[in-house]
This record gives sequence, structure tokens and C-alpha cells, in this order.
Amino acid sequence: MDSWPIPAESFSVSEEIKKSRFITLVAHTDGVAAAKAFVEQVRAQHPDARHHCWAWVAGAPHDSQQLGFSDDGEPAGTAGKPMLAQLMGSGIGEITAVVVRYYGGIKLGTGGLVKAYGGGVQLALNQLPTAIKVPLTEYTLQCDYAQLAGVEALLKQNNGLIVQSEFQVSVRLKVALPQTQLAEFSLRLADFSRGSLHLLPIEE
Repeated sequence: MDSWPIPAESFSVSEEIKKSRFITLVAHTDGVAAAKAFVEQVRAQHPDARHHCWAWVAGAPHDSQQLGFSDDGEPAGTAGKPMLAQLMGSGIGEITAVVVRYYGGIKLGTGGLVKAYGGGVQLALNQLPTAIKVPLTEYTLQCDYAQLAGVEALLKQNNGLIVQSEFQVSVRLKVALPQTQLAEFSLRLADFSRGSLHLLPIEE
């Protein structure tokens, strides 16, 4: 996948179902650590709520390594799973949803809970503003001081950026580029430097 939608901002919706209040909060979370931090932040904001159920797709939409969900005390399968199903069906990546429930004294039954939790996430997703994320790959590049301005201009034209610069005898750069622009940038770089400059993959 060259790119995918992500939440452009945090968003929340609130519903009352049989006297219980359900608040669905959705945020952009890049990675599992950010997703966990968002869940904890919501818990801190709503300490009196009976349940804080959550689900996340913390990486690219089809990265099954970064999925998670929790029913947080609701009957198994009635909260986290339907929430995750909505997130996965949306095709949006790097997203976490938390549904906070203030219990109103009337039991909803398993079907009612599935509908309430899944429906809350669906409602939020229908209104959520999104942006497109284009993942970048990092490379190293060594150039002379005289070539730096030209390299910067080429990166800009190809939606790339300089992540890090080390100024020694020559300039050592860490640059990041979208995969889709790589061939184009390499051609232009060879042309500009008469074949003297090359992108090198970063050694793990």
C-alpha cells in the first residue's frame, strides 16, 4: 500500500441508549504505544464511567500485527470486537476508538451491547475528518556543500524531506521519500550530480 487514510483530528460523539450514556472518542494513534496512551488519557478524563471499551488499528489498515481490543468488563465479544470490526471495515489506519459507558440501570442484552458499541464507532467514523498518509522510507546520502541546495530542491519536488544532517568534510544526510517517488528522485539525482550521488539504504 502506497498510502492510506488516517484521522485528521480527534473526534467524539455521544448517545443515550436506555438511560446509559455512550461516548465514542476516536483519535489518530501512530503505533501501539500511542494507542495505549490515548486509552489511558480517556480513562483519566472519565474516571466515573462503568466501562472504557476500546479497539485500535495502530498501524496501516491491513497490518494485523497492530490490532487490539478490549471489552473492559462487558460480556465477552459484545464491545471490543464489534468496535474493531467497524475500524477494520473503514480502511482507516493509525486509529484508536474508546467507547465510555455511564451505566443507566437498564441492561441492554448482548445484541443491544453489540449494536451500541459497534454503532457508536460507526457513527463517529461517518463524521470523522481524514487525511492521507504516505509512508516514507529513509536513506542516507552524502554530498558536497555546493550540492546541498540542489539536493534539497530535488527532495521538495519529490515530496521528500531531510530527517537529519551532519556537516563534516562533506554533508551526510538522512533523507525520507515516498516509495512511489524513489525511481524519479534517483534519476533526477543522477542527472543533477552527473552520476556522483546515490541514495544508500540505511543498515539496520
